[in-house]
Amino acid sequence: MTVATPMSSVLLVITASVIGSFGAVYLKLGAAPRQKGLKYILNGRLLFGIALYIGSSIPFVMGVRHGELSVLYPMVSTGYVCTMLWSRIFFGEPITWPKLGALLIIVAGIVCINLGGR
Repeated sequence: MTVATPMSSVLLVITASVIGSFGAVYLKLGAAPRQKGLKYILNGRLLFGIALYIGSSIPFVMGVRHGELSVLYPMVSTGYVCTMLWSRIFFGEPITWPKLGALLIIVAGIVCINLGGR
């Protein structure tokens, strides 16, 4: 039995990935002060990053309910693409040719998997 993967599921999983990638940004921002003790744990940016990671599971679960997991789960890797972009924007990290090549391979893989799931 073949289960078709609706575009709404694809969009929900990609949305979850984007939310999770912002979670990574806020975890880094929250870790930057390097304070010790309870004050470090209660850092607002760190807690917001954790909330984004947890919150990203909501659209993910909604998305995988109605589609093929083998098609949808690889789309989580779009978070890597977003995280590299956010790293450049928020932290000034360089996007080198090897990184760009790796991202293109990730995107090509996502496209291939999605085409195979239709």
